[in-house]
Amino acid sequence: MCKLFKRLRYWCEDETRLGLKTIQRRRLTLKGIKPVCQVQWQYKTFYLYGVIEPQSGESFFFEFCHLDTICFEKFLELFSQTYPEDLHIIQLDNGSFHSSLHLNLPDNIILLFQPSHTPQVNPIERLWEEIKKELSWELFDSLEGLRVAVEEIIAKLSQKMIASVTGWDFILDALSVSGI
Repeated sequence: MCKLFKRLRYWCEDETRLGLKTIQRRRLTLKGIKPVCQVQWQYKTFYLYGVIEPQSGESFFFEFCHLDTICFEKFLELFSQTYPEDLHIIQLDNGSFHSSLHLNLPDNIILLFQPSHTPQVNPIERLWEEIKKELSWELFDSLEGLRVAVEEIIAKLSQKMIASVTGWDFILDALSVSGI
């Protein structure tokens, strides 16, 4: 029997690794002066899984300790339970855990794989850059401190801001033409 959904929604999904190793970015200094900044090299990390809807700027994030089919399946299950009445098309990369034969998809999710080795076509990559820009040159004593900082950054992200960073014209035009 075919289930009827309220609406069809288009999302973009990806994961990013965040850790205690300092995120280094460019720093402004006088010409010929090398910037001096503290860095740490601890390799304790966690993964942030996320989906964004470029059209509305709506988002859903969840933290996991690693990157695999089991965590991805749980993420999709949590996402599906959050929006149970909608049918979701989710654009994502070709990570092996995304297409595992052991992956059980919720009934209201369709995966749309982007071409291999093309992270530039997934708008959530720009959102990860914005989050990491906020974390650059920060030193954290523990993963818990980093988690708190990431939660604060995500809490400050408005739907309008996410839509402005991820709502690329070619995606919005395609969604408009398709009636989504």
